[in-house]
Amino acid sequence: MQVIPAVDVMKGEVVRLLRGDSRFAKSYRSFGDPVTVARRWEAEGAQIIHVIDLDAALGSGNNANVIEDIVKAVKVSVQVGGGIRSVDAARALLNMDADRIILGSLAFEEPSAVKAMVNEFGKDRVIVALDHLNGVVMVHGWKTHSRTAVDDAVFKFLELGVELFLVTSVARDGTMTGPDLETMARLCRHGIGVIAAGGIGSLEDLIALKRLGVCGAIVGKALYDGSFTLSEALKIVEE
Repeated sequence: MQVIPAVDVMKGEVVRLLRGDSRFAKSYRSFGDPVTVARRWEAEGAQIIHVIDLDAALGSGNNANVIEDIVKAVKVSVQVGGGIRSVDAARALLNMDADRIILGSLAFEEPSAVKAMVNEFGKDRVIVALDHLNGVVMVHGWKTHSRTAVDDAVFKFLELGVELFLVTSVARDGTMTGPDLETMARLCRHGIGVIAAGGIGSLEDLIALKRLGVCGAIVGKALYDGSFTLSEALKIVEE
């Protein structure tokens, strides 16, 4: 299981939100700018970094230049999400050497675009985000119900060739109260690639996710608030 540190960018700064609500954005400018933070996680052993353009996701601008700077500054893999609304936008990110793209709203509005991207870019470079609240996928910056259950969405996108899913519990995001193990366990039984996010607050949470068989875990606030270090997290999942 990969431990994947998050670099969420808003107005050019690294921030963390609470349950996706920008009203509760907490800046981590004391860590430095997003490039500095990405380099820090790389130096501490990260093999992949999770970068989200929150402004793009929320429809309030974008941080394209910052994301490009991050991708150029680190040698490890970078997966990028937030506001990718077209095949051209996805292609632009991959052309700047991002390794993976994360699709949210677009996947549910234009499933044909997902199939086209899988065919063009490859299954290992396309992730579909299943951000769910009470088992229902949320879109448009977690503001709108898609009316699609998480499990139904998985089967829908498997048919389109998707193999990687970023599964986030909106209710737990930024709370550090523990991940939604029940949903993760159920989805892992389908034999898909699950990247878990939302609520991770301890090394024990990472151990529990590893036992379920997820292929990755996104860690954000727990790292920034010092609940554990990235080195400790990487070590615990290797044991």
